[in-house]
Amino acid sequence: MGNKKQHTTNKDKVNIFIVDDHPIVRQGLTQLINNEADLMVCGQAEDAHTAMEGIAAGYPDMVIVDLSLQGTYGTNGIDLIKNIKVHYPNLYILVLSMHDEYLFAERAIRAGAKGYVIKNEATEILIAAIRRVLSGRIYLNDRMSESILNRFLSSTPRAYDLFIENLSNRELEVFQLIGQGWGTRQIAEKLHLSVKTIETYRENIKVKLNLKDASEMLRQAIQWVHSKKFRK
Repeated sequence: MGNKKQHTTNKDKVNIFIVDDHPIVRQGLTQLINNEADLMVCGQAEDAHTAMEGIAAGYPDMVIVDLSLQGTYGTNGIDLIKNIKVHYPNLYILVLSMHDEYLFAERAIRAGAKGYVIKNEATEILIAAIRRVLSGRIYLNDRMSESILNRFLSSTPRAYDLFIENLSNRELEVFQLIGQGWGTRQIAEKLHLSVKTIETYRENIKVKLNLKDASEMLRQAIQWVHSKKFRK
């Protein structure tokens, strides 16, 4: 079960709800946001189920969502964004993610988020992104905006990228971690999922990308992660 927090609202401030599975990250974000005169954290949660309960109770103006949430209820950040938009279509959503990859940003925006910030960016970037989204505009950094625009304008998209798009959000996440050198057990621990579940995702990836074995999947994942560095 997620970590339920007391909800506090202030009509004179913009109320923000944080969803992240790391307590230290939630604490740091809370301090950063509460230092702003017109912003206040009204609640927080560590998983999607508790987030929906907290949003219903806290009436926030914005939700900051991490894409890599605990897997207790089988829901990742993209699924949570879609669920929020079904129940609260006017609620602003900003993604704060470790994934420095335009495909994740594109999927988040398509799901209903209005902004995407990388966790290792400067704190002033996050505050600027919050304010931009609250003003009704979309926030993406320049590199991600350019990558997404180039992909839409390109008349000859990379064939392998088209295969990658067949992966689900969680499969894409697992595939990227494989390419970064993470083993099955490490990925399971990082995503708060069982080893068996990760093995199922690996098998799904292998089938969808038409890869003959685990060694070929590892090579392709490494090549894909490596190729992205030269597209940035």
